[in-house]
Amino acid sequence: MIAPGDAEAKPRQMPADSLSSGGDRQRNPIYNQLSCLADNARSFIRVNGLMHIPDGYLSPSTCAVLYASAAPFWYVALRKTKKMLFTRLVPLISVFAAFSFVIMMFNIPIPGGTTAHPLGVAIASIVLGPWASMLALSTALFIQAVFFGDGGITTLGANCFNMAIVGSLIAYLSYRALAGRSAITSQRRVVAAALSGYLAINCAALCASVELGIQPLYFKSATGAPFYAPYPLSIALPAIMIGHLTFAGLAELVVSGGIVAYLQRANPSLLRFSAPGIPLPQEEAQLVTRESGWRTARPLWTAVGLLLVLTPLGLLAAGKAWGEWSVHDFSSPAARQEIAKVSQNVTPPAQTPSGLERLSTIWTAPFPNYSPPFVRKPAFGYILSGMFGIGIIILLSTLINWLAAKTRHGPPGAHTRAEET
Repeated sequence: MIAPGDAEAKPRQMPADSLSSGGDRQRNPIYNQLSCLADNARSFIRVNGLMHIPDGYLSPSTCAVLYASAAPFWYVALRKTKKMLFTRLVPLISVFAAFSFVIMMFNIPIPGGTTAHPLGVAIASIVLGPWASMLALSTALFIQAVFFGDGGITTLGANCFNMAIVGSLIAYLSYRALAGRSAITSQRRVVAAALSGYLAINCAALCASVELGIQPLYFKSATGAPFYAPYPLSIALPAIMIGHLTFAGLAELVVSGGIVAYLQRANPSLLRFSAPGIPLPQEEAQLVTRESGWRTARPLWTAVGLLLVLTPLGLLAAGKAWGEWSVHDFSSPAARQEIAKVSQNVTPPAQTPSGLERLSTIWTAPFPNYSPPFVRKPAFGYILSGMFGIGIIILLSTLINWLAAKTRHGPPGAHTRAEET
């Protein structure tokens, strides 16, 4: 993901004198490009699939419409989950927000030089239900945008609408339809989870591609020069969707089906929310009444911790995601060639789109692209960023629990009755 401010950072990373080890200055541009790819996670190594739309790629009016579209869903989600603040749901929301945050740090290389990543939205919807899943994913996306520049501030509404809202609804509804009335431990539910994950990530990608593809149609100058995202639907749709219909979609399929299969053996009670009316085994039903939310989530936190240690693997997928080019890329001959290569050999505009250039610097993240400026080792900085993001999620969850306890009203025993629901 290209963070705001990369347009200024990238030129500083490629001066000939600082990167050259000797003569043959004619080879410096190539050497500089390879050095950036190998050594600097901020500009070339750390990238996401286009699911995280950066600042400057959508017009202000498009951003406003998508914020307005997301707001009612956030409102309903908050209303529905507010009634369950004293249940096991809050700890589970936090662990799945952390899971989504971490799983999106794993980049998948796609032939042609781009990358994509899984979302974890299907498993969140299956365990939490669609409304709590929206909050979990929105929390992860907010932290990514504000602290790491992964997705824009102006486009946060669009990213949440695509991934957290559309993704959660598609995943939950398709899972319920495909799983039917099968037993919680049935293999049919594993298949349903896998397919729902595949459908969810592709529907989210479709929304993103349409939002970007309509920009040059509606927002352009009198001469036809685009103000924001430069490529039309005829290029944006295949460029984004092919990678998600294949590699990213299959990754989401495996993650979703695999985790449901694991939970069926380890803790099938976590799957009961998306299986209303389906009885649990007797021993599991008794366990549900005894375990607290944080104790239930403990094995899941262990899994998130293990994933966190493995996040540097996401740095191995070198390349830029389609549509996440910095301002500098539009004036770099090498970058323009790469952009055309993944855009049906259509060269980008000769000049950086004016709206994109203006909005791309609206926010500068403190740890852009998961690379704290005070850490030299990309792998260590990646893990440290993941730890910081998870820490913010835990802090928010603790604060919510504390506020809920302070504001609780009702007769004695209300808390116990809420936990039993």
